[in-house]
Amino acid sequence: MLDELRVNPSLLKLDLYCKGIRLDGSCLVTDDGGRPILRTRAGLGSGLEAILPGGLWTNIPVSEPFAQESPYTLHRSSGGDYEIHWNDSPVTPIVLSPRPAWYDAKLSNGKDMTRIGTLQGTYLGIYQAKVCEYWTAKPEKTNCKFCSVGLNLGVDDADEKSVDEVMEVVRRARDESGITYVDFNTGHYDGDTYLDILEPYIRRIKDELGLLIGVQTPPHRDLRRYDDLREMGVNRVSFCFEIFDPVLFEEICPGKHAEYGLDFYLEAIRYCAQLGNKGPRHEPWVTNGEIIAGLEPPESSIAAIDWIVSVGAVPTVCVFRPLVHTDLEDSPPPKTEDMVPVFRRLYEACMEKGLPIGCAPNVHVSLVMLPEECAGLSPKRYPWQNLKLEALKRMFRFGFDRRLKALQRRAA
Repeated sequence: MLDELRVNPSLLKLDLYCKGIRLDGSCLVTDDGGRPILRTRAGLGSGLEAILPGGLWTNIPVSEPFAQESPYTLHRSSGGDYEIHWNDSPVTPIVLSPRPAWYDAKLSNGKDMTRIGTLQGTYLGIYQAKVCEYWTAKPEKTNCKFCSVGLNLGVDDADEKSVDEVMEVVRRARDESGITYVDFNTGHYDGDTYLDILEPYIRRIKDELGLLIGVQTPPHRDLRRYDDLREMGVNRVSFCFEIFDPVLFEEICPGKHAEYGLDFYLEAIRYCAQLGNKGPRHEPWVTNGEIIAGLEPPESSIAAIDWIVSVGAVPTVCVFRPLVHTDLEDSPPPKTEDMVPVFRRLYEACMEKGLPIGCAPNVHVSLVMLPEECAGLSPKRYPWQNLKLEALKRMFRFGFDRRLKALQRRAA
C-alpha cells in the first residue's frame, strides 16, 4: 500500500481522513506561514490545512484521539520543507496551506477576522448567526450526534456577525486570498428563519462583489424560497441529510428526524436540482446532497450517491471524523478499505450522469473529497466527459471574469 500512496494522491487524501496524522516535534506550522488549527464548521476544521501532490487541498485530523495512533507523521526539514512519513518511511512532500495576512488582522471594530470567516481550502466559509437550536432544545438537546458546532461557536466563531463585518472579511479574502466563492452555513432555527437571515448578506455580496455564493441550511418548508435564491444569484444549495438509512438517520440525527424527516430532505434536493433551467442564465447553479460516509454501511452510502445523482444533484461525501466531546467521540473512524468503493462510486456516478463537477473557478475544498478528486480510485476513464468538463470549466471562468469586470466598471 505504501507504494500506491506515494503515487496516488486520491488514495492518500482518503487515507489521511481515516487515520489522521501526528505532528513531529520539528513542525512549526504557524511559524512557517501555515494556518492555525481552528475548530469551526461543526468541528471539521479541527485539522491541519495542507496541499497534497496533484493540488489536492485537505484538512488532516490531528486533534482527535484516533489521530494520535496514526502511522502517519509530519516532519519538517531544516530548510522548512514538510514531508509525510508512514512509520519511518517517507511518503511525499506536502505544502502547508498558506495563512493570509488577514488571518492575523482585526475588523475595524476590533473583532478577530477569523471569528467571522475562515478559509476551507480556497473558499471562505462562514457559519452565520447563533448556534443551531438542536443544541438548545428543551428538555433535552436533539443535536446530531456527530456534530460539535454547539461546542465551538463562541470559541473560534463569533456567534453574531453583522452584514458590514462579513463584507469587510469577504473583501479582504477576495483581495488577499483570491477567493471566488463564499459558503454560508446555518443550523436549525424555529420559524424557518435561516434564509431570511442570510438574504441581506447574499444581496450585498452579489451586488458589490459578484462572487459565487453557496447556502447550506435545513430545507425550508416553503420550497419556493429556493426559486427566490436562484433569482437572487445564489449558485449552490446544499442539504445535509447525512445518512440514507432511515433507522440510522432517526437515531443519529434526532432533531432533523423530528423537525423535517429524511423524506423532506430528499424532496428538497429533488426540487432544487430542477432549478438549473430557471433564474439568471449567467449564474451557474448546483444542488448538493450531503452525506457522511462511515456512519452507515458502505452499500447504504453508495445507494445515497446513486439516488442523489438520479435527480440531477451532485453528492457531497464527508468522511466521518469522531470529534472530541461529541456523542460519537469514542466511535472509530471508518476503514480506508471500506471507503474506497464509496468514493470510487462518487466519481463514477457523477461522470456517468455528466454532472458539472470541478468547474467552479479556483474552488478547492479541504474538508471533503470532491468527486473529481476520486478519479484515482477508479480504473474507468471518461475521455468525452472530461473534454466536456474542460469546455464547461473554461466557460464558467470566462463568465465569472466577465461579470467581475462589469462590476468593476460600474463601481468606477
